[in-house]
Amino acid sequence: MTKIDFKKELKSFYQASAAQVVEVEVPPFNYLMVDGVGDPNTAPAYAQAVEALFSVAYTAKFMLKKAVPSVDYAVMPLEGLWWMDDMARFSTADKSQWQWTMMIQQPPLVSRATIDAAINTVQTKKGLVGLERLRFAPFAEGRCAQVLHVGPFSEEGPTIARLHQFIDARAKRTGKHHEIYLSDIRKADPKNWKTILRQPMQ
Repeated sequence: MTKIDFKKELKSFYQASAAQVVEVEVPPFNYLMVDGVGDPNTAPAYAQAVEALFSVAYTAKFMLKKAVPSVDYAVMPLEGLWWMDDMARFSTADKSQWQWTMMIQQPPLVSRATIDAAINTVQTKKGLVGLERLRFAPFAEGRCAQVLHVGPFSEEGPTIARLHQFIDARAKRTGKHHEIYLSDIRKADPKNWKTILRQPMQ
């Protein structure tokens, strides 16, 4: 049995270059999603959201593997959409009013029924606070630009500026700032963290 790595299957969307901003057309994918507000470094709701997402994502994976032993896949990385009602005020100086949607893409073989069963299982075993805010929904971005940032989140500014310059030379920015976290920040040195930065464009 071979474990499917959807990051490789979908490499146009989960591999990026730090040297070059590129344009991609992102089709609809199904996601586990949790919405929230507040500083991701301090807001309890953020930590609860991430714990709920990974708990249900891994539970769904193992439930599916148990039901169909020939099926196994790697859980996809955490992703985040970030915004404020007034994007002119969006800055790292004050994150308390940041709005976010944290999410994990689900493979096509994962159904809503599987997710519902996984949520019920996690609720029974762990009773996590963030479970009641979890939703399973499609999300499509369409035309986007993306680039890889290597380093801590606090140093994303110049990379975001490059991304925006690329878009502004071709179209108008739209949608929400999107980040895809490719590194395990609990283990990796911050200077080596890899994050895909993506921005929808008209």
